[in-house]
Amino acid sequence: MARVVVDPVTRIEGHLRIEVEVEGNKVTDAWSSGTMFRGIEQILRGRDPREAWIWAQRICGVCTTVHALASVRAVEDALGIEVPENANIVRNIIAGTQNVHDHIIHFYHLHALDWVDVTLALKADPAKTSQIAQSISDWPKSSATYFKGVQDRVKALVASNQLSLFSSGDWGHPAYKLPPEVNLLAVAHYIEALDVQREFARVQAVLGGKNPHPQTYLVGGMATAMDGNEPDAVINPERITLLNQLITNARAFVQQVYMPDVLAIAGFYKEWFQYGQGIGNYMVYGDYANGSVKDPAGFMIPRGIIRGRDLSTVHPLDPQHVSEFVTHSWYTYTEGDLVAKHPSQGETNPRYSGPKPPFEFLNTDAKYSWVKSPRYDGVPMEVGPLARTLVAYASGDDQVKKIVDAALAKLSLPPSALYSTMGRIAARAIEAEIMVGRLSGWVAQLDDNMSHGDVVIHNGQKWNPNSWPKSCQGFGFHEAPRGSLGHWVEIENKKIVNYQAVVPSTWNAGPRDAQGQRGAYESALLGTPLIDPERPLEVLRTVHSFDPCMACAVHVVQANGDNYGRKALVI
Repeated sequence: MARVVVDPVTRIEGHLRIEVEVEGNKVTDAWSSGTMFRGIEQILRGRDPREAWIWAQRICGVCTTVHALASVRAVEDALGIEVPENANIVRNIIAGTQNVHDHIIHFYHLHALDWVDVTLALKADPAKTSQIAQSISDWPKSSATYFKGVQDRVKALVASNQLSLFSSGDWGHPAYKLPPEVNLLAVAHYIEALDVQREFARVQAVLGGKNPHPQTYLVGGMATAMDGNEPDAVINPERITLLNQLITNARAFVQQVYMPDVLAIAGFYKEWFQYGQGIGNYMVYGDYANGSVKDPAGFMIPRGIIRGRDLSTVHPLDPQHVSEFVTHSWYTYTEGDLVAKHPSQGETNPRYSGPKPPFEFLNTDAKYSWVKSPRYDGVPMEVGPLARTLVAYASGDDQVKKIVDAALAKLSLPPSALYSTMGRIAARAIEAEIMVGRLSGWVAQLDDNMSHGDVVIHNGQKWNPNSWPKSCQGFGFHEAPRGSLGHWVEIENKKIVNYQAVVPSTWNAGPRDAQGQRGAYESALLGTPLIDPERPLEVLRTVHSFDPCMACAVHVVQANGDNYGRKALVI
């Protein structure tokens, strides 16, 4: 039996270490370790609750707006503030844009290279690539001349010896299965996606003031002025036209490039609809309210729990049933490390007891991660696009069922195939297609309200701290691109006395709990085949399918740490 170490896992946000035991070229056990400490919650103590969102969005340099949204919702919940409809719509547009933007980046720029061998694109016949492209989509950039131009650009890059991220791939690995022509197709769309995601991010820049780290959130609404007759207003007829154009362009790319590419690549890797199943429990807070966020019945993304991969029943969800263990995490609780605490009573007391990096192995019998272990009713859950797709599908959402069934039909697969590494990839594309369609509707709502003189976008009724209760608690949530995000705040004497964030990658990347139950990454890796344990590409495929954001789950504190590249250590 060998132990394989991948540290750090790259093409993610933050630092992650994965250790797996391998026997007979299959993973028989796995451990996930966040190797950085997160201290944002401590930084927020003693601050004005109205500015919490500014600090909270610094939890990550990419997932910025999702933390801003969860944070303002937590404070609004604590203070009993309802936001105007226009503010809710603008928040939905910003969050929905982040969702689609994130999924495009994940597939093309963070995950595609686990499936695409860039070097084989140089051997492709551009004419055959053109035939494949035109057979799966009516995207206009599909001529042989176009693909020949892309191929020449890649050849020039190789000749320059300035390969950047292309220099350290697992090129030539026997696990790659795409023919040269499909590799060229994927490389061409990788390059196109760079322009698409840059342009689409302008939606967030317009409504948020900047991107990343938008500046227009406010407790009680938004600071995004609306006025159909004022050219200097952030939201006016000219900006509505711009938003519609940006969304239309993104929708075309999602429908004509992103979704067809996912299905095309998945067709060559159908065995990956069997690997990476994981724990089989899925949790969704729900989001994108048509009205108050206190009414889950009006959510576009339904709230609920699926247990044991049983799509016949969607169980109700109560955030009061969330808890966190630190049994195998480098933290301590005052009541002892075998208990679980609800985040509203949570503690962030770091106590590192592991070896100094670099080191050979973690002591996985003891504490081995800076990530806590969240549980719902004491049970581990997977969160993210797959969870959302499954809950919506099981809830009978007609649009979700139509797109899911159509995608599975093209691949001749049953719904159970979604419980997999490739299923997570497909779920992201499905969600992006649904979300980019909803964005146009929200912009239309905003335009209609403005045309009827409804430009109220902030509720300042409780802006004065003198109107606040002496003590209160609040919960803010959001279905971030990577999954269910929760912020809990406790306010006393007008200041924050406790703040806890349980992020999607904490749910998925957490270590074992007091009962020895594995987290989502650890469970999903079991049974993964490894053709070459010294190049564990297959491990990366499953881990990357979750789109880890360890910057959200943990934060770095090591002034003298070594910077070293990803390596696989096999002993």
